[in-house]
Amino acid sequence: MKNIFKPGDTKVYHKIVSEKDVVTFESGTVHNVYATFALARDMEWSSRLFVLDMKEEDEEGIGTALKIIHKSPALVGEKVEITATVKLIQGNELICDIIAKVGTRVVAEGKTGQKVLKKEKLKEIFKNLTA
Repeated sequence: MKNIFKPGDTKVYHKIVSEKDVVTFESGTVHNVYATFALARDMEWSSRLFVLDMKEEDEEGIGTALKIIHKSPALVGEKVEITATVKLIQGNELICDIIAKVGTRVVAEGKTGQKVLKKEKLKEIFKNLTA
């Protein structure tokens, strides 16, 4: 793993909320706004942008933690800016603070955790789950 980032470094991901991102369950659409579970995916992606630069060819990232405090809805068509900020890099684990905004309005805040492991180690972990 390349140690090329430090606490305070940021990555920004811009997301236009689409119909596929709205609150929909087995029973149908509940609200026509950015679903917390879609936001979770995109918050994790924003921190993965660090992992893509950190991992070596024989390594891969895997999520370890996700916390979201959803504060305000984002409507279909709105542009959400999701900023991941490195809080801590400890060994092979990256912890990021995340904030999602539409303009100056805070949509959500949270944290993500990801570890960088050798692909062979991940393969072994997954294989042991099916054994």
